Amino acid sequence: MHLGPTYGEIGDAVGRAVGGRPPRVPFLITAQPSLADPSRAPEGKHVFWLYGHVPNGWTGDATDVIERQLERFAPGFRDLVLARAVSGPAELAARNANYVGGDFNCGAFSGLQTVLRPKLAWVPYTTSRPGVFLCSSATPPGPGVHGMPGHHAAMAVLRRLSGGEAGGAGDG
Repeated sequence: MHLGPTYGEIGDAVGRAVGGRPPRVPFLITAQPSLADPSRAPEGKHVFWLYGHVPNGWTGDATDVIERQLERFAPGFRDLVLARAVSGPAELAARNANYVGGDFNCGAFSGLQTVLRPKLAWVPYTTSRPGVFLCSSATPPGPGVHGMPGHHAAMAVLRRLSGGEAGGAGDG
């Protein structure tokens, strides 16, 4: 679920992140994966995941402002939280070298990069290592299209396995 009630608030949140300022009223993207996969939480409990836009490389803590935004639309939310796992840009970058400055969109997404990510290749999901495929936001259709890079990479794998694509080190 995207949580940003007005165009003005969404614009301000994104503008602040791009301008290097901390969020005031954050634009949030949320999910509750335990609804689809109950094994992700103890019985009778749920996992709630979200992210909010902050400046690249920011070292602040947006937990309070994020929870205030959630409380605005789900009063009593904070009373239901049993534990938190918070990761800012530095923690994200430390876990994944592609997330420079904590940007999980894997870098700039403009100009030719919108069609040539991560490089010019007929099948951009393949790598020089046979049997290894990419399925991150660094691959088409790019960041912000949640799940589609993985879907397209899976289709490339299925085509390879069914013999529908010759593939190999030279194709990507």
